[in-house]
Amino acid sequence: MRPASTHADAACRGSVDAVLATRHAGPRALRLDYELVGPVDAPVVFVAGGISAHRHVAANALDATPGWAPGLLDAGRALDPARRRILAFDYIGADGSLDAPIDTADQADAVALLLDALGIDALHAFVGYSYGALVGLQLAVRHPRRLRRLVAVSGAHRPHPYAAAWRALQRKAVALGRLQCADEPGLSLARQLAMLSYRTPEEFAERFDAPPVLSNGRVRVAAEDYLDAAGAKFVARVPATAWLRLSESIDLHRVDPAAIGVPVSLVAVEGDPLVPLADAVALLEALGDRGRLRVLRSRYGHDAFLKDTDRIDALLASELALVEVASPSPSPASGVLA
Repeated sequence: MRPASTHADAACRGSVDAVLATRHAGPRALRLDYELVGPVDAPVVFVAGGISAHRHVAANALDATPGWAPGLLDAGRALDPARRRILAFDYIGADGSLDAPIDTADQADAVALLLDALGIDALHAFVGYSYGALVGLQLAVRHPRRLRRLVAVSGAHRPHPYAAAWRALQRKAVALGRLQCADEPGLSLARQLAMLSYRTPEEFAERFDAPPVLSNGRVRVAAEDYLDAAGAKFVARVPATAWLRLSESIDLHRVDPAAIGVPVSLVAVEGDPLVPLADAVALLEALGDRGRLRVLRSRYGHDAFLKDTDRIDALLASELALVEVASPSPSPASGVLA
């Protein structure tokens, strides 16, 4: 692993109070929590992850904990905070306080409100993975002047019906837990089911190819300890209401590719059951000369962005380089709230 960047001294974290006109629940008073790391005069790149991601992407001077994507901000990487100013926020609804339908368009509008509050006219780029890619696509439709290029990893213009069915079953697991007045067991099971869709059969064959064991008269397979640990870790930090509403948000997502107003770099993972390569190809075809597609084969499937760091970094470096070629960097942030 590369050493962590030592250029995180220009880091700040703060909150912005805003009123957001949500698509399905009307105007809502919200607090947008953000973290901004990197030199104040560097081009700003917004980084957004899956529905369990948050404003703390990687360790910095303010917070030494690893964050949700630690390797991608290491020294020398495409997203090294020594060269770019990295902005991230907590998704609206991520704290569980908004028990109403949330649209990816709402998240994009929240990003625009945050940029206004921070005095950022336009982002150098928006890098979105999974749910973050959906938000980025909405931003490119609703606020195209706010970003120079979108890099959308493992996300498309609409949810695949198979993936939507998978998420619906996960939400039913949470509902069953709530019938027993127990959010945590249901949410843990939902997360364990999700892990099977994030990874690939190839990875499970490599890691868990062992005979089952008998425990208290019942069969226990090799992957169960891993799945149980994933579920326990998840319920310790994510409220059930937040997960339910953000899971629904993925299935509410719809974008008209013809309305996308910026260049888009798509990254698809071959074998990803949640965002099939065919959906990325369909989006590319609809984008025409505004789109590029890079295809990655990874045993980590949908989680390649988080696990296959070297290869993802190489793709990010080549796609972000297109922004420098296409246009000068936007003005750096001013009036940042600490």
